[in-house]
Amino acid sequence: MGQQPGNRKGLPHREVPRGVGLLLAMALMNVLLYLCLDQFVVSPRSAEDPRRCPHGSFRMGRMRNCSPWLSCEELRTDVRQLRRVGEGAVKRVFLSEWKEHKVALSRLTRLEMKDDFLHGLQMLKSLQSERVVTLVGYCEEDGTVLTEYHPLGSLSNLEETLNLSKYQGVNTWQHRLQLAVEYVGIINYLHRSPLGTRVMCDSNDLPKTLSQYLLTSNFSIVANDLDALPLVDHDSGTLVKCGHRELHGDFVAPEQLWPYGEDTPFQDDLMPSYDEKIDIWKIPDVSSFLLGHVEGSDMVRFHLFDIHKACKSQIPAERPTAQDVLDTYQKVLHSLRDTVTSQSKEML
Repeated sequence: MGQQPGNRKGLPHREVPRGVGLLLAMALMNVLLYLCLDQFVVSPRSAEDPRRCPHGSFRMGRMRNCSPWLSCEELRTDVRQLRRVGEGAVKRVFLSEWKEHKVALSRLTRLEMKDDFLHGLQMLKSLQSERVVTLVGYCEEDGTVLTEYHPLGSLSNLEETLNLSKYQGVNTWQHRLQLAVEYVGIINYLHRSPLGTRVMCDSNDLPKTLSQYLLTSNFSIVANDLDALPLVDHDSGTLVKCGHRELHGDFVAPEQLWPYGEDTPFQDDLMPSYDEKIDIWKIPDVSSFLLGHVEGSDMVRFHLFDIHKACKSQIPAERPTAQDVLDTYQKVLHSLRDTVTSQSKEML
């Protein structure tokens, strides 16, 4: 008798060919790659953070509500100093604790530098935004400032941090380019700040420049040291000079170098002043450090070549604005991200 419909007892067992199984496995892997792609491509941060607190207050870590900046009395009684984590020409920085939150306590170390210290505090108070470290409290009387603590430290530690096995997943050209976008975003914010055009003067070499910024735990950049942010006002002809000593090297802009030759001794009162375009000159060198030498970083450098060439113009007025550079960086980030997405779709 013939086999009844629905009765499978007599069906012979058939194996799936190995080639077909391999193709199915590859297709599944490509689908998973496509679905997860957005997790590995960093999107630019929004310009405004809805979690920002009103001026004069702060929120950090897991705090749900904003709290007023801490007063002198609160700094003296509620903050527990733990250990020193840094020192500069103006202040010492101590890892401290406030209500189970890790904070950074900065103490003025030299009274003759008090004006610089107070200038930095005023900048910190007035420029609070997502691009600047969070101010927690201050006491002018004691020469102390309390800010949010970022355990990864200054941007100088970037390579050391990314070489750790736990951070290998973010050691990619996408994340590094995003850091460069954020760095330029900070420069643009300073040039267009509520306090007018501010120049990052503590930037006479690459290590010094990197030390002015902190790397946050979610791998963003915030400006930290604002002790030297002089004002440029083109309408009134107000320009700046970064320090009173002769500068050397090719990291600083050409207009920051002594223009009268080696035969004429340096005199500060004869040194011409300059404007915010000195920050633009330094962008390619800082960005090159941030991009590093991971797979894909040279591709990014190629796409940034023209804007970096413009940044290095010997004539300051011919250099782009920070907004121009930021726009180009964002376009490159979006373009390369879309290319990666398109290539991944084609693999399906």
